[in-house]
Amino acid sequence: MSDDGFELKPISATAVPKAIKRAEQYRLLNEPEQAESICLDILAAQPGDQHALTVLILAVTDQFGREGSGGGVRVANEYVNKLDEEYQRYYYGGLVLERQARAYLGRGKSRVSAYDCFRDAMDHYEKAERIRPEDDDSALLRWNACLRTIRRGQLEPAPADEREQPLE
Repeated sequence: MSDDGFELKPISATAVPKAIKRAEQYRLLNEPEQAESICLDILAAQPGDQHALTVLILAVTDQFGREGSGGGVRVANEYVNKLDEEYQRYYYGGLVLERQARAYLGRGKSRVSAYDCFRDAMDHYEKAERIRPEDDDSALLRWNACLRTIRRGQLEPAPADEREQPLE
């Protein structure tokens, strides 16, 4: 029992398919906190449910750039690491980085940090591309979107430090 005296109410395993649909609907309604909560209930009923994990990752990353979403990147990456398939880990790992970059741009944060996140995301997408299912070009589509954003925003890496480093 928690400090407030309340206990979360568990859902049944038979309710999971409808709950996942509901979580997806809340994401479409731009209510990612609701979707996140539902996914956590699903994972309590069916630990390791891969569909729930992917919806949860998306719901958490939907919150990037919002007030109070400070630990979201760490949390999203924890869920990415629970995905069973290597392709999924690379793809969703890239998505976390890409959405972090877009949040940086949306909040007026460092354009260099955004560039770095986009490039890291593109690296993840390239790894996913190499092992993707034959009929799935999602990683390529995301890679292209990152590159277009970099070009459109004229984002650049940090300038190389051309100063001579002291000898030790």
